[in-house]
Amino acid sequence: MSVEQVSPSTGMPVVTTLAAAATYYSVAPGVRLNVRSGPGTGYPIVKALPEGARVAIHCQTPGTRVTGPYGTTTIWDNIASGQYISDAYVNTGSDGYIRPRCS
Repeated sequence: MSVEQVSPSTGMPVVTTLAAAATYYSVAPGVRLNVRSGPGTGYPIVKALPEGARVAIHCQTPGTRVTGPYGTTTIWDNIASGQYISDAYVNTGSDGYIRPRCS
């Protein structure tokens, strides 16, 4: 991504490149995690993550309550467009929201 600004001293455009630094979180060991089309167990499974998967969380939203290795939660992590996993299976180091709410 880049941002274009105008230099106050020269009046010429200045382009700044921003590096996107994603943080990846580990899925619980020994788990093949279902990825769903929405934030709940009632949504269709769109794929499964392999054991040892690491995911980038784009945003988080409330959904179906799930109990997993990292506790019981209603938080669902959006890992791609139309792809959600329960935060109960992701080692985020927190019991709460760590990313912005999905809009």
